[in-house]
Amino acid sequence: MSVLPPARPRKLAKVPFVELADGRLQGVVSSGSDIARVYVSSIAAESHALTCSTNNNRPCGGLGSSPCKHLRSLVDEAVLQYGIERVAGYLRIGIDADVTSGTDLVHRMDPRRGSAQSGVVFSRFLRYLSYLEVPATTAPLPEMHWFPATRAGR
Repeated sequence: MSVLPPARPRKLAKVPFVELADGRLQGVVSSGSDIARVYVSSIAAESHALTCSTNNNRPCGGLGSSPCKHLRSLVDEAVLQYGIERVAGYLRIGIDADVTSGTDLVHRMDPRRGSAQSGVVFSRFLRYLSYLEVPATTAPLPEMHWFPATRAGR
């Protein structure tokens, strides 16, 4: 198994965590007004059900019948990370040559409000974040046995 490199480099300050998993585009988006607050946002594949709440499970005030700014940022960063074709395919959004950005993908959705377990996404983000505090070593980490290793000469 190999890890795909990002389609394009992205800045992690605004959207530190984005993934296509569990039938959703989901991730963690930093608040623009409070450095201690983050939003856990997701868009369900196919149904395009939208969820966005703080890490304390308070609903996003900007989420209505269309995506809030956190969800728009999430889509933009997902396009940088995975490429527009992969994100569109995962969300089951038909695209053609004139779709070139996350904004274009958002305009192609038929969104509705949904509900999701934001705690699961936030917990996974915190767990991955904890690996940044692990001292550098060449010894194996048992909890990362699933992670593909690269070998010289391959």
